Amino acid sequence: MRTVDLLILGASQVVTVAPDAEAWGEDRPGPLAGTAMQDVGVLEDGAVAIHRGRIVAVGPTNEITKAYRGMRRVFARGRVVMPGFVDPHTHPVFAKFREDEFAQRCRGADYEAILAAGGGIHASARALQGTPRAKLLSDLLPRLDRFLLHGTTLIEGKSGYGLTKASELRSLSVLRSADRQHPIDIVRTFLGAHAVPPDRRRRDYIREIIDEMIPLVAERGLAEFCDVFVERGAFTVPEAERILRAARRHGLRAKVHADQFRDGGGALLAAKMKAISVEHVDATGPAGIHALHKAGTIPVLLPSASVFTGLRHLPNGRRFIDAGLPVALSTDFNPGTSPTENQGLVASLACSLLGMTPEEAVVAITRNAAAAIGREDEHGMLVPGHRANLVILDAPSYTFLPYRMGTNLVHAVVVRGRVVVRRGRIQNVK
Repeated sequence: MRTVDLLILGASQVVTVAPDAEAWGEDRPGPLAGTAMQDVGVLEDGAVAIHRGRIVAVGPTNEITKAYRGMRRVFARGRVVMPGFVDPHTHPVFAKFREDEFAQRCRGADYEAILAAGGGIHASARALQGTPRAKLLSDLLPRLDRFLLHGTTLIEGKSGYGLTKASELRSLSVLRSADRQHPIDIVRTFLGAHAVPPDRRRRDYIREIIDEMIPLVAERGLAEFCDVFVERGAFTVPEAERILRAARRHGLRAKVHADQFRDGGGALLAAKMKAISVEHVDATGPAGIHALHKAGTIPVLLPSASVFTGLRHLPNGRRFIDAGLPVALSTDFNPGTSPTENQGLVASLACSLLGMTPEEAVVAITRNAAAAIGREDEHGMLVPGHRANLVILDAPSYTFLPYRMGTNLVHAVVVRGRVVVRRGRIQNVK
């Protein structure tokens, strides 16, 4: 009998999100696409054995207890055990929330009008530019606590509220520091091309992104990805292509904010650039969907942002999945258009509004979300060798996650084999 650090026993369901694990062989597992998203790999009365921060075995409780002795034991007692949630699109570094804009939208203003009047991203940029690094970091850490309390163990964090060289670099540096201090893992994305500052000439700002910001981000190892917001009022397709090609020359992989308000060709650009993901895609049409499928680009759907901003169109999850694409979901956590850290809520919205099933939603916030930020080799599944990041839900079935809309069902969270949330409270986070 082998001794391990931690055993999690007696789960009503262990949801592995790896129904295809036996067929992997030497191949690296990828996202689940199309009809494969219907199978989440459920083990009844399941258990997980963990040692040195890694999963060593997953199986029925009676088999695991015969093979392993745990230095510590956690009894799930009929609860669901599943991978820690992955949030592949967030904007967590900012200086203040924008509740005033929410009130304006409630009175009839729309997001694009607010942005054109100097609000939105520009308001966040003005606030961040005058905020010291230490304050940005101290504000970020409690936000990460709230992600963790809602079951998220890995996020992608974007810059994009600086819009100056110094502020963009400072934002990415804050994310790097938070990654070192907090249990949540953070994958960093440079989003200097979020908007053109109102006091800058367009061509000059784009030139600064290409000639100064991107080289410094790459040289200092501050980001892995480069994102561009392709939308009216933000950046055109040709401008975005120039920026992404420059990023590629410096070793940064492409991501694209695309087609949030209208089909403006952003998804086609993402496919052309072989972007790892394309995000929002509320209005992407058939040509864009076909191109994404051919390119292997993962669409990341952000229903909470669409609902919160009052958009009349929503991303059609069913259409993407039926086209054979591996859909991911995200909160789009940010101060203006989606101030929520709750991936369970996003799963509910996906089922209720985007035409997705509970199984597809679970895959989209775990395995596929990890693939959308290049982390599927360690996150998003409960399989031997993967990082021991998992969530215990106070529910008898995974279907309760989207069913109990807006309710935080997280009972416990394990990160790298360490229990960091127990009974809904953070344990020794720092």
